[in-house]
Amino acid sequence: MCSNGGMRWEGQALATPDPAALPGLASLHGLVRSVTTPEFAGITFHEVLAKSALNSVPAGGPMPYAWTVNPYRGCSHACVYCFARPSHQYLELDAGRDFDTQVIVKINVAEQLRRDLAKPSWAGEPVALGTNTDPYQRAEGRYKLMPGIIDALADAATPFSILTKGTLLRRDLPRLADAAAAVPVQLAMSIAVFDDALQDAVEPGTPTAAARLATVTAATEAGFDVAVFMMPILPFLTDSTEQLDAALTRIKAAGAASVTYSALHLRPGVKEWFAQFLHQYRPELVSRYRALYRDGSYAPKSYRRALAERIKPLIAAHGLARTEVMEGTGGPAVDRASARNADGEWRARPATASVQREATLAEATLF
Repeated sequence: MCSNGGMRWEGQALATPDPAALPGLASLHGLVRSVTTPEFAGITFHEVLAKSALNSVPAGGPMPYAWTVNPYRGCSHACVYCFARPSHQYLELDAGRDFDTQVIVKINVAEQLRRDLAKPSWAGEPVALGTNTDPYQRAEGRYKLMPGIIDALADAATPFSILTKGTLLRRDLPRLADAAAAVPVQLAMSIAVFDDALQDAVEPGTPTAAARLATVTAATEAGFDVAVFMMPILPFLTDSTEQLDAALTRIKAAGAASVTYSALHLRPGVKEWFAQFLHQYRPELVSRYRALYRDGSYAPKSYRRALAERIKPLIAAHGLARTEVMEGTGGPAVDRASARNADGEWRARPATASVQREATLAEATLF
């Protein structure tokens, strides 16, 4: 489990311009202070006051939820494939090292969330956490934002789901169990790489697969049906039948209820960063990746179809197939695990009148 006790935040001056602050952050509305600490060498935390906690997700896209909460922007997990990297460019930061080392912390997110949820227009729609950056990244051990977020959602009778790589989730399992007595709560653990050496190269700031599987077990023992997201599956690195079967064996043994998977997606801003990793770690694969991804962000359908043909029988054999959620039959927080179909492809979320209303600002203009 991540442990961050004793971090030396004390003595850092409030409202003092930081000479090390980057240009986009210097003018960031709501910036309170920028903090460094020896326990997080090389990482700067920029504490801000958010104007809104709820983010509206555009209708008609693949996401199965209409609202998200992101207490952090940027992520010390430093996953080279993270699709959220380009979001840092809105702050005049780069999608590579800055994303890993310049972390925005919305220190008032729980209080602001309560205000958002108290608005008469709020209809209690499901809220997703862990959609942009991880709410249980290491800094959460210091800032402790998630307990207030969980309480605010439960008190407002709002269903929610959490997707994380962070073992710090275990800290909040009692609170989450209490929340689940009042509203539907879905928990999912993201585990993409099961080889320790590869994981250390591609996800250098994350807990090990073993630690995350232990968290799956703990959450299961706390009464949750935990989904594991095998996302992304990395072509030629984690996608052989033997690798997939070994991973699913460990997931089943940990007590997970289901598995969702998808192939690697490399959008602009991510592709360049992943290419650097590949040139350094596995240069012999560069030409094969270039052939797969030269025409866009997604691997070609032929690859995705072949992957589905390998993994779907294995998922079924291990008893980890999702139960399809039909409209009107499942709790609203359950839909997140069904965002992709059995072939690992996105489903579309139909537009609704409530989603179309302009209740919040877009994520890129929160501050």
